[in-house]
Amino acid sequence: MILAVYNVLLIILGIFLFPILIFITLSREKYRGRTLERLGMTVGKIQRKIPLPADGAEKTPVIWLHALSVGEVTSALPLIKELRTELPEAFIVLTVATSSGKKTAENLLSSYVQVILSSPFDLRFAVRRYIKVFQPDCFIQVETDFWPNWLDLLHKKGIPFMLVNGRISEKSFATYLRFGFFFRPMFCAFNLLSMQTAEDRRKMIELGVPPARVLTLGNLKYDMKQPAYKRNKREGDEGKGGLNLLTAEKAQSLIWVCGSTHPGEEEVLFAAFAQLLAQHTEQAFLVLAPRDIKRGQELVEKARSFGLAAGRRSREEEGEHVLILDTLGELAQCYGQAHIAFVGGSLVPQGGHNPIEPALHGVPVLFGPHMEDFSEIADELMACGGGKMVAAPSLYETLAMLCGDARDRAQMGKAAQDLVDRHRGGVQRHVLAVRGLLS
Repeated sequence: MILAVYNVLLIILGIFLFPILIFITLSREKYRGRTLERLGMTVGKIQRKIPLPADGAEKTPVIWLHALSVGEVTSALPLIKELRTELPEAFIVLTVATSSGKKTAENLLSSYVQVILSSPFDLRFAVRRYIKVFQPDCFIQVETDFWPNWLDLLHKKGIPFMLVNGRISEKSFATYLRFGFFFRPMFCAFNLLSMQTAEDRRKMIELGVPPARVLTLGNLKYDMKQPAYKRNKREGDEGKGGLNLLTAEKAQSLIWVCGSTHPGEEEVLFAAFAQLLAQHTEQAFLVLAPRDIKRGQELVEKARSFGLAAGRRSREEEGEHVLILDTLGELAQCYGQAHIAFVGGSLVPQGGHNPIEPALHGVPVLFGPHMEDFSEIADELMACGGGKMVAAPSLYETLAMLCGDARDRAQMGKAAQDLVDRHRGGVQRHVLAVRGLLS
């Protein structure tokens, strides 16, 4: 009944949006192919790529993975690499909802999956077309992006499907509880839900999912490997070095990388860094990566208001004091060059972002008080000594202390990296679960 009402609302909404969709599709070439693909009209071209079983031979397993955007694609990377190793005969299809996520997938995963496509709209005819072309043996959803028609059609076709790297923020949990009549049937339709933490599992069970279907298999990002690049040593900091992001002179500075920042945070970060430059003679450099890369020029001007000269990575500029990393796919490597890291979305109430990426590089991790979406990881980092929670008034003092004490930085970085090492192995548990679905 709920699904029928949902589809009636989609039809009504479609009547109003269809002319706009047609106009965009016809007038803007960059949207044309993507829109037709998401409607299922052009996916048939990949059907010839899927190998047909020879007489008497077993069918090649087809695995369909779906990731919403850049973050989910990055999370899926260790799992997809391991699936390719453990199931070399498998035909892997990856769909991605956003154009930026698809571009990231093409950069990172083209050698591991056979096909990368835009995901279908949640229209029954579009989803049905994807399923008919792929003929998947299982469907794997990464973290989020739940759609009723997708899950209903997969269920009706008898295709097993699972969630990997699942997590539920406090905000999402409140929404799921409030609209349980809508979300509960979707979650209960999954054959298996693999959650990152015990708290995520508890929330899913509280939403009404049978406990036997909900497992805690860990966070796939703990199994990410450090990108390979040439490192230069700096006295007191082993293994920090060049990424070809900075000139040789800047690469020898003490580098503070602030990742996934939001409006309202950059002012605090720029103010602390300007004070650091004024109070300390040691050369330092700030790399700031906004969550929204379209804010590059805005942040250059904001840095200027604090007396900081900034350049934009997208324009191959390098400012005297600050580099605005307004590009996709480079932040993870950039953390490898950092001597200190700050994880954004945490000085403002955005729930924080994942602190594992800087931790796996052995970098001291700072974050603000709003780490609700990654509270268990943040708590573990603080407990082991690899991370510190800072408020806006205390940020400068913490930053200055770490800048002046190489030994403290090294100890914090080692503690953070040791925590990551202790949590590795989740990807193998996920692969076993996928094998279970396929069998």
